[in-house]
Amino acid sequence: MANLIKTAVIGVGHLGRYHAQKYQALPSCELVALADNRPDSHTQLVTEFNVPVYSDYRELFGKVDAVSIAAPTLLHHSIAHNCLLNNLHVLVEKPITATLSEANELIELAQQKNLILQVGHLERFNPAFVRIREQTLEPRFIEAHRLAQFTVRGTDVNVILDLMIHDIDLCCHLVDSPVNRIEASGASVLTDGIDIANARLMFKNGCVANLTASRISEKRERKIRIFQRASCLSADLQNNQLKVYKAKTATLASEAGIHSETVFLSSDDAIRSEICDFLATIQDGKRPIVSGEEGRHALDIAMQISQKVSESFAL
Repeated sequence: MANLIKTAVIGVGHLGRYHAQKYQALPSCELVALADNRPDSHTQLVTEFNVPVYSDYRELFGKVDAVSIAAPTLLHHSIAHNCLLNNLHVLVEKPITATLSEANELIELAQQKNLILQVGHLERFNPAFVRIREQTLEPRFIEAHRLAQFTVRGTDVNVILDLMIHDIDLCCHLVDSPVNRIEASGASVLTDGIDIANARLMFKNGCVANLTASRISEKRERKIRIFQRASCLSADLQNNQLKVYKAKTATLASEAGIHSETVFLSSDDAIRSEICDFLATIQDGKRPIVSGEEGRHALDIAMQISQKVSESFAL
């Protein structure tokens, strides 16, 4: 039997706690320790996970093989950089870093050290999106809505980097063509950053994606619709549901119409699937489903959208 991969989580807040739970439950790894710079949380974490909890993540070096980083975005680069320097494989939450130059540094360092750098674009592992990828796809128009109620968590970055970046990543993954034009608008409402935004991405192959993200909505919603010749795929990513609409084949105009089919999905746990992919890439050396390069690309588009929205404020 192969040696268990020794793992740890850095930043054990809302999302980091889920990572710790998955590592502890999986048979291919061992949760060795946690790191969190909030001393008042340590007693509860020790009780829950029965592993050491450190205030300084650097105490993990030499004790583990791989880490999940779920700290605030502004700390992603410094923590991931130090972890890679100390030969640890890294799964870092999105956005990969706060700047493109920081992302470039991490990607280059991971390549030099022959280490895995994976980015936590969790929706790639959503059962509805996984099923979409199994279809034959030639998207011509994509529409995505990602709405959330306001919480302080996540407001260290604007809504584009916090929420819309998920759909940016999904669209860029679905459309095999570079983005050659961006239009965007938005507003600051409850914070100093952008709280609601709409972006229109125009791809070189003619596909257009219309993305809306809000963190000041009354309801939560995560939906994406993909339109192509004679069909539409409509996914509710929040409730793991997928409907496929197809044009009926008909010899008479009166018989034309649309046939809909609900696709029944597995109840796969997206965070568990993401972490399983991370562990598998460590074991076999293959490219992760969401690589550092893909995380950087999503960040690049998100920053361009943010710039467009900021420019609209100045008009």
